[in-house]
Amino acid sequence: MHQDKSQNLGHLSPFLMAALRRLFKPLVRLLLRQQVAFPVLVELLKSLYVQVAETEFTLESKRQSDSRLHVLTGIHRRDIKRLRGIPEAAIKVPVNIAVGGQAVSRWCTDPEYLDAEGNPAPLPRLARKAGSPSFEALVSSISKDTRPRTLLDEWLRIEVVTLNEDHEVCLRREAFIPDKGLEEKLYYLGRNLHDHIATCEHNLGSDQAPFFERSVHYPELLAEDVEILRQKAAEMGMQTLTTLNEMALKLRENSAGQPGERERINVGIYFYKEPAENETGQQSSTPNEKG
Repeated sequence: MHQDKSQNLGHLSPFLMAALRRLFKPLVRLLLRQQVAFPVLVELLKSLYVQVAETEFTLESKRQSDSRLHVLTGIHRRDIKRLRGIPEAAIKVPVNIAVGGQAVSRWCTDPEYLDAEGNPAPLPRLARKAGSPSFEALVSSISKDTRPRTLLDEWLRIEVVTLNEDHEVCLRREAFIPDKGLEEKLYYLGRNLHDHIATCEHNLGSDQAPFFERSVHYPELLAEDVEILRQKAAEMGMQTLTTLNEMALKLRENSAGQPGERERINVGIYFYKEPAENETGQQSSTPNEKG
């Protein structure tokens, strides 16, 4: 007789299981759209379970055996032995992110590349005179290995920049997450969701000071009011990110060459909306409808 595996979940917090179902739902939707079949996800999760258990759940002065990893993960020892022999794949950063992110930061903060109002100025492709600001000079100040023309062509393709009537390069204010470019979007998906979930995991399970993680959420708002809030969130969010970007760039440049431990940060802002639902999960059409 086939056993219902859901019966084995009784020892787990129902709140944790509910949170996981909610967390996984949009990820499963993404996987299905990207044609990632369930067996592929299972193999990936097995590998991650073994990796995390092996590196982060160690016992002092004891070797991490296949048997111990089996107890920790519930994965068969045969699979554990196989997975431990597979090296972790390196994270590949698209070149226009590795160089482009720094170029955008400098373009948004360096007075040399700002207009009178403090906004990123339109830049000629090449310097009009020696030492004058240009897109070529901007990219070259970040990396000598990246050809400015190559980066410009890619940025035009994914609409990070546009060309004005004078053929100057103009940065879109919402950069840098491109509207086009699947590789770039998938990179940010992994980085930003990892950091947000890692923040929540840290705050739930660490005895260290919690990371800042807050949100504002309201049900039963009219669609036109949601649009007002969306525009305000975008405006205030960009102001916050621009300010932090300017501070971070100056701090990093001022501390260049100084000894001390180095860390990375990620500060993210997002806005999400969907049809309002009542407690039974049914869509409600008016604030007074209880169903």
